[in-house]
Amino acid sequence: MACTSCSSGSGGAPKGCKNNGTCGTDSCNKLTVFDWLGNMTLPGGQKPFDCVEVRFKNGRKDFYRNHENLTLSMGDVVATEASPGHDIGIVTLTGELVKIQMKKKGANPDGEVLKIYRKATQKDIDIWQNARNREEPMKVIAREIAIRLNLEMKISDIEFQGDASKATFYYTANDRVDFRQLIKDYAREFGIRIEMKQVGFRQEASRLGGVGSCGRELCCSTWLTDFRSVNTSAARYQQLSLNPQKLAGQCGKLKCCLNYELDTYLDALKELPDMDTRVYTEKGEAICQKIDIFKGLMWFAYTNDTAHWHVLEADQVKEIIQMNKLREPVSSLEDYVVEDDADETEKSFMNAVGQDSLTRFDAPKRRRKKPQRGKGEKGDTTAVAEAPARDNRNRRRDDRPERGERTDNRERNNNAPRGERPERGERRDNRDRNRERNNNAERPERAERGERTDRPERADNRERNNAPRGERPERAERGERPDNRERNNDRNTERKPRPQQQPRDGENTQPRAESAEGGNDAQKKKKHHNRNKKKPSGDKNGNDQK
Repeated sequence: MACTSCSSGSGGAPKGCKNNGTCGTDSCNKLTVFDWLGNMTLPGGQKPFDCVEVRFKNGRKDFYRNHENLTLSMGDVVATEASPGHDIGIVTLTGELVKIQMKKKGANPDGEVLKIYRKATQKDIDIWQNARNREEPMKVIAREIAIRLNLEMKISDIEFQGDASKATFYYTANDRVDFRQLIKDYAREFGIRIEMKQVGFRQEASRLGGVGSCGRELCCSTWLTDFRSVNTSAARYQQLSLNPQKLAGQCGKLKCCLNYELDTYLDALKELPDMDTRVYTEKGEAICQKIDIFKGLMWFAYTNDTAHWHVLEADQVKEIIQMNKLREPVSSLEDYVVEDDADETEKSFMNAVGQDSLTRFDAPKRRRKKPQRGKGEKGDTTAVAEAPARDNRNRRRDDRPERGERTDNRERNNNAPRGERPERGERRDNRDRNRERNNNAERPERAERGERTDRPERADNRERNNAPRGERPERAERGERPDNRERNNDRNTERKPRPQQQPRDGENTQPRAESAEGGNDAQKKKKHHNRNKKKPSGDKNGNDQK
């Protein structure tokens, strides 16, 4: 909605129309009106109309009378009459066109109209701007208070008066809301006069603005002022699917643009048969499924086979209907089907302005195969393509000599001069070359590299390991532990003796004789028990790890 003078200048700054920072044509604001009578001169002796149109926040407009005969033009900031105090607005229209707008809105040009006090001073503008900056934080607090009181309403917008003495709260609700306690809480919280005004969902969208599904600004916030009722029949006449998500706008209601072309569709449908048309043939009854008013085509399908549609022209359908009225037989719809003589041409993108193709990212990129070494000549690529793929480990060079014909590395290295580097096949043995390099290199002395004196002295590991097993030094931080044998004996002595089992009837109570090899069976069992006994957990030195 901006005019051509609002284009960007040097450095990205907007040019503007040099009307004190505002648009001279006022086309950058909401609900603008082009003054097509502005360039016309009045007849001699006739006074200009003394009323002007003033716009406030979010497209709210009103008419005021210029009693002081101030020189006003579009974009001037004026102080207008309000109850109580005064309000600040911007002049959007002057001259004879204001009289036409007043008649259109139902206002009496000769009746009582609020007056304009003066042009706004810098002090008035500062108070007005400070009040506008308070609106967004207040809206957040106002919504929290409404939620706390469990009121089914939505605070959509807040508008301050120009002198910051009163604030108007715009809200939407499905039913009537008792907000008497809400007004008391608002007055206690904000300390100003509160006025509540309920608006519809369409009015809310027009005040807040937005972008529609078409990609443009909402019609109700740019130029549409009267909201007509929209029915679903408008979508049926235009052959649109009855999908609420597609037909609803930002306000949640049916889109106002459904009424824009409705009259054109209704005029075109008068020349075509109705949507409920039924035709009768010898093959069966057919029902209309779809109509294309631009091409004059109609789609029919048999009642027993609704999956297959037949395309007929509107004149042929009228002919079949006339034959049905005269009781004349009609063989089938296939005799009247429209044939597509011209094949549909494939639509392709034309690079008219030098742009790249739109489908350049659709096809995957092909990776180029790297040529294999030793296969074919340098410039010959056919040999590389025809060569079978092999593993690099199993690949063998053609110019590599046989195993029995290889020369000794030592002889080859001795014959090569020192300064010249041999070829890859004639390089010396790596072991001999590294050995010579290590012998020739001069290693720095210990004193040159610096000795570390802060390192603590450690006992020689060799001496400690060579010492007898019983004489090894123990670590200072660990305490001495008793021998495992002594610990096991202590455990055995602490155990309580088992009670003797009473002999059963007929059982021999005499002790068994000792074996000739020495030791009785009880000692063998005890020995076997100690051998299978689980050792206590610990490290290699016998210390417990906890």
